[in-house]
Amino acid sequence: MKFGPVALSTAEGAILAHAVKTAAQKLPKGHRLTAADLQLLAETDVNELIVARLEAGDLTEDDAAARLASAIAPDHLRISPAATGRVNIYATARGLFVASSTVVDRVNRIDPAITLACLPDHVSVNAGDMVATIKIIPLAVPGKFVEEAAAVLRAQPAFEVKPFAPRRVALIATQLPSLKVQVMDKTRVLLAARLARSGSDLATERRVAHREEAVAEAIAELRAAHDLIVVFGASAVADPDDVVPAAIRRAGGRVDHVGMPVDPGNLLVLGRLDEIPVVGAPGCARSPRENGFDWILDRLLAGEWPNPMDITALGVGGLLKEIPTRPQPREAAVAPRRGPVSIVVLAAGRASRMGPEGRHKLLAEFDGVPLVRRSVETALAATNTGVTDKVIVVTGHREPEIRAALAGLPVTFVSNPDFASGMASSLVAGLSGLDDAAGGMLVMLADMPGITAEHLTRLIGAFDAESGAAVVRAVAEGQRGNPVILPRSTFGAVRQLVGDVGARHIVERCGLPIIDVELGAAARIDLDTPEAIAAAGGVLKE
Repeated sequence: MKFGPVALSTAEGAILAHAVKTAAQKLPKGHRLTAADLQLLAETDVNELIVARLEAGDLTEDDAAARLASAIAPDHLRISPAATGRVNIYATARGLFVASSTVVDRVNRIDPAITLACLPDHVSVNAGDMVATIKIIPLAVPGKFVEEAAAVLRAQPAFEVKPFAPRRVALIATQLPSLKVQVMDKTRVLLAARLARSGSDLATERRVAHREEAVAEAIAELRAAHDLIVVFGASAVADPDDVVPAAIRRAGGRVDHVGMPVDPGNLLVLGRLDEIPVVGAPGCARSPRENGFDWILDRLLAGEWPNPMDITALGVGGLLKEIPTRPQPREAAVAPRRGPVSIVVLAAGRASRMGPEGRHKLLAEFDGVPLVRRSVETALAATNTGVTDKVIVVTGHREPEIRAALAGLPVTFVSNPDFASGMASSLVAGLSGLDDAAGGMLVMLADMPGITAEHLTRLIGAFDAESGAAVVRAVAEGQRGNPVILPRSTFGAVRQLVGDVGARHIVERCGLPIIDVELGAAARIDLDTPEAIAAAGGVLKE
C-alpha cells in the first residue's frame, strides 16, 4: 500500500485517508474515490488529498478484518460485519469465556497492522456480551499477513465460550456453636443466587456437625442424586487432613487440591467422588463479592475440571478486592475515627399520585403542622439525644413552599434541580451535604408519619454497635422498609446512582452485614395518595 498526498486529478480509485466534507455530502475515511467525487471536490477548491493506493496482494481494511473473522470457529459466538476495519465478536450464550494468550499473541505479532483484543481468560459472560474485537490499523494490509494470521486462528482456537450447563447441587453446611443460624441461612441464599446464573438448582441443603464422620456420611448419601456437592465448613480449613478434605476421602472420594493462590479464596478444597465434584468452599464465599470460589465454580459449571496445574497458575491476577467483613482480613488496618451519622430527609419528589396540580402531600397538615415539618422535627428530636448532629433536607419540587414550611428549623438545605429524574438524584444531592467525616447517612423519607425520634435513635444505636461497618435497615414484621442507614463505605456507590431507584441495590450488593431493626408498621407506612392522607388524619391543602 502506498500512502500519502496526491493531486486531486490523480486520486480516482484511491482510498480516502481522512473524511472530507463538500457542500453536497461528506466523504468518509476509507471511501474509494470516484470521478463524481473528484468533480465535487474540485468545485470546493480542493487540490490535494491524502489517500491510500493498493498494491498487488493488498486487502482493504474491511476485507482483511472479514477474512480473519471467517477463520474463527463460530460456536457460541456471533461475528459482526466488518466496518472501518473492525469486526466485533459477541457471546451467544451465558458461559465461561476461555482464551489462549499464546494464540492471541501469535496473531498480534505477525504485523502491527493486525490487532486482536479479547476479554481476560476464564471470565463469565452473558449472551450478547462483546468478547473480542479485530481491528486493522491502516486502510489496507498485505494479504500475506492476513493469510498467516488466519492460518493461526484456524489451527487452534484463540478463544471460545463454554456455555454453563445446569447442575443439581447439594449444600452441606457444618455447624458449631460459634456460627449463627442467620449466617448459614444467608450462605444458602447466596449460593443459590450464584448457581441461578447457570440455570443450576440448589436442590438440597444438609446441616451436620462439624465432624469428619458426619460430613462423610452426608457426602455419601447425597452423591447419587446430585451433580455437584458444595461443603461450607463452620471453621476454615487449616490442613489437608482437616475435617472437609478428610471427609471427602472417608466418603470414598479423592482430594485433588487444597488451597489456591487467589485471595480472597485461599482456603478452597477441590475433590471428587468419581465424576461428581466436591468443593470445600472458603469462608469468603459467604459474601456476594467475587472470590476464588467463583472462579472454580464457574469452571465446573462450564464443564471444566481444574487440575492442580490450573489452580496453581491463578496467582497472577489472583489478588482480588478485599472483603472487609471476613473473619481474617489481610491486615488489621486501623480505621480512622468515624464521625457521627447525619440524617438526610428526602423532600424533593413531585408527589405525582396526589391528584390535581397544587396538592402536595408534604404540605398536607396534621393538627395544623405540615407533614414535611413534622418529619423534620422528628429528625431534629433525634439530634437532641446526641446520636446524630446534623439534619439535611433535600428539596426540589415546589421548593420555596417546602422550605417555607420548615422556616426557623436548624437544618441544612440542599437543592436537587434534577428531582424529576427520580430518587437517585436526591440521594446523591443529600450525600453532598454531609460533612467529610460523616460515618453514615440515615436516609429518611419525609412522608412517613409513623417514624419517631425513638425509632431513629434505635437505628443509629444498632449502627454504632457494628462500628459503622454494616447497613442498618428498618423492617416491619421482617419485611424491609425505611429508614435505612448507609455506612461511609457505600458513599462511592451512592454517587453512581441514576434514575428512579433507591439504595436497595447498594444494600444487597455491598457485601456488608445487614442489620434489620424491627419498627413495626411505621417502617412501611408512607402517604402516597389523598386517601392515605385522609386516613392518617391529614388535610390536603390546595
